[in-house]
Amino acid sequence: MLFSRDIGIDLGTSNTLLCDKKGRIVIREPSVVAVDVKSKRVVATGNQAKAMIGRTPGSIIAVRPLQDGVIADFDMTSDMLRSFMYRSSKRRLFTKTRVVISIPSDVTEVERRAVEDAVRAAGAQEVELIEEPMAAALGVGLPVFDATGSMVVDIGGGTCDVAVLSLGGVAANKSIKIGGDAFDEAIIDYMKKEHDILIGKNTAEDVKLKIGSAMEYDGEGAMEVKGRNLINGLPKSVEITSAEIREVLSEPVAEIISAIKETLEVTLPELAADIIDKGIYLTGGSSQLRGLKELIEKETEITVHTPENPMDCVAIGTSIKLRRAI
Repeated sequence: MLFSRDIGIDLGTSNTLLCDKKGRIVIREPSVVAVDVKSKRVVATGNQAKAMIGRTPGSIIAVRPLQDGVIADFDMTSDMLRSFMYRSSKRRLFTKTRVVISIPSDVTEVERRAVEDAVRAAGAQEVELIEEPMAAALGVGLPVFDATGSMVVDIGGGTCDVAVLSLGGVAANKSIKIGGDAFDEAIIDYMKKEHDILIGKNTAEDVKLKIGSAMEYDGEGAMEVKGRNLINGLPKSVEITSAEIREVLSEPVAEIISAIKETLEVTLPELAADIIDKGIYLTGGSSQLRGLKELIEKETEITVHTPENPMDCVAIGTSIKLRRAI
């Protein structure tokens, strides 16, 4: 028996989520591809490929085919999507595959076409694009098609998308290339400059998750970080504190808050009044940085809401868009 298939995709710099028409997450994997450089063959994708980062032999490289929310390597992106779509299919035969896929709000026409072509190359017959803030707002359950203002701040791995939505469209928005990757890079640079130690992306992410914060918090502590001594090349470990990492992250966090304020400044007065009443909604995996919600509230004097699963909102929003399109 042949089936038609509908898939919602949150194509993120750090993670890719696939959602079925009913809003269930069927694939949640890192946006990573491991490739054999000699044969150009894809060896692994997702979790399996991420585990290889920094640990592969010379002939195999683990890469992230998306940078700052846009496709950096077309072939690897389509190979990755094909692998994820195949794994989500339960091996059925399909007559047609329809996909709704999210994109950052400020992508160029060329970047939009690259995403669409990559999804078609991965096996989709029909492709519809949706901007991440709109998808996030749908996933949260905001009334984006009503004559009322809703504000979403979606912070992913590569980008932060800030948008005010009303009547099914974007009334004001700003997108910056700051997200979880920028937090990780800031930690890597700090360890190099201040401690003469080279650490990898996975270690930096671990530091961010364990002791990273935007504001002081109860139970602050320290952790041991291991890497390579840049002076003599030998293994080295140092202890760093929560306060140190908070200072390191203060610059990218300040850029996110600046983007929120700039968007509010150009929002129409009536919509701004709605936002004061309803608050700002914070979505995306990197929105979970400890203390970020409280700092945004302090800086904007507006209530900030975080959904139960902020990382899933865009993917769920793509599935809602699928249902509306049917």
